[in-house]
Amino acid sequence: MTEITDKAETVPTNQTDVIVADSSRMPWETFLVPQTGAELPSKSLFSDPDTGMQVMMLRYAAGFTNTWHTHPHAHGMYVLDGVLNTHRGQYGPGNFVWFPEGGWMEHGATADNDVTFLFITNKPFGIVYASDDDQPYPMFDA
Repeated sequence: MTEITDKAETVPTNQTDVIVADSSRMPWETFLVPQTGAELPSKSLFSDPDTGMQVMMLRYAAGFTNTWHTHPHAHGMYVLDGVLNTHRGQYGPGNFVWFPEGGWMEHGATADNDVTFLFITNKPFGIVYASDDDQPYPMFDA
């Protein structure tokens, strides 16, 4: 075993850069969902140009529900504050809820409180509602 006596020898010279988004200093912007006209407060934290993966901070106002829809990507929602209300249950701060690609879902805030969450996609964002003609996935099993 070789003993390293010079600490400088243990620091890699090929260090990765980091990308930092300080959400506490970023202003809230508007994320528009064209099909519904919903304007959601948002902060874009990261977008990968190679894969289209995105990380955003979003907020649903109390009583808002994003009605039955699907996405051409999987996505996760990490609840920061409030309660995320979904078609499968309610999830409070610290919960990470993963929605696989290809299924129909509803999610939103509870009637009494806003919910703030990290929204993470594995591909570029897209959304399709039941009323849209270009649904990529069937709503009902054959």
